[in-house]
Amino acid sequence: MRPAIRNASARQHSGGPSPVAGRGGNRNERARKPDLSEIEDEIAGLLDRPTPELRHAWREFHRAGPPLGLSRDLLIRALAYELQEHAHGGPSLALRRRLQSLAGASEKGAVDPGLVITAGTTLVRQWRGHTHTVLVHKDGFEHEGQLYRSLTAIAERITEAHWSGPRFFGLTKRAPASSPAWAGQ
Repeated sequence: MRPAIRNASARQHSGGPSPVAGRGGNRNERARKPDLSEIEDEIAGLLDRPTPELRHAWREFHRAGPPLGLSRDLLIRALAYELQEHAHGGPSLALRRRLQSLAGASEKGAVDPGLVITAGTTLVRQWRGHTHTVLVHKDGFEHEGQLYRSLTAIAERITEAHWSGPRFFGLTKRAPASSPAWAGQ
């Protein structure tokens, strides 16, 4: 049996600090970055490891078992990612926050993850025979010379009813309406 993946985030038997830099212990000590070929060899070695060893390595990284139904292939890919992240550093805090917000919004079906509105973008919407143009600024949205904090405020002003601003301007995908089973018969 091969040894578990080194520098995993599992706690030491003594209850002492974790050997991984930045995860407890003496934060002033820097862990030696592994050589690139060492990481490549370790990742390539994942393919030869039996599934129970891969699950054990997952437990060392995450302090919990892998999700039920996670295939061997995905388990190997996830462990390879963990090894690369440990060797090269993970995503920045700003990127992690952005991904969390996109994940939360996509669970609600509210945002197309590929859609990012940058300053300078112009949004155009026809409403009851009138064309409405919105200019995206870094700190808000401009409509008819007035600055607003949200697209929803602009949509409500235009329609005089409560509307989702991103939906009003066509920035979200509407969830498909569920139809009863008998509707197609």
